[in-house]
Amino acid sequence: VQLQASGGGLVQAGGSLRLSCAASGRTFSTYSMGWFRQAPGKEREAVAAISWDGGITYYADSVKGRFAISRDDANNMVYLQMNSLKPEDTAIYYCARRCSASYSWAHLSSYEYWGQGTLVTVSS
Repeated sequence: VQLQASGGGLVQAGGSLRLSCAASGRTFSTYSMGWFRQAPGKEREAVAAISWDGGITYYADSVKGRFAISRDDANNMVYLQMNSLKPEDTAIYYCARRCSASYSWAHLSSYEYWGQGTLVTVSS
């Protein structure tokens, strides 16, 4: 399984970006997917996740109402639409495939495959 994140860049505060994650494999539609981020000097943290059927979404409190996760199973893609961006959203963003329901959606141990990350920089 390979995950390829893209769409990062430099944006002014208040702006928008859409991140994309392309996944390989024929079983993509059977897995929940998540987005995480890691800012310099900080631990990786969960941002959003979406269930295998797209029916359930989860968001960190810090991004609720601003970010939206979605998936396109026909093309093995998962997206993160980010609106009203803030300087504190600056981080490397990673997509990941969830493998276990033993931990919460926000727990790193719930995910087994990770993309290489895409950098989002929000200027003030």
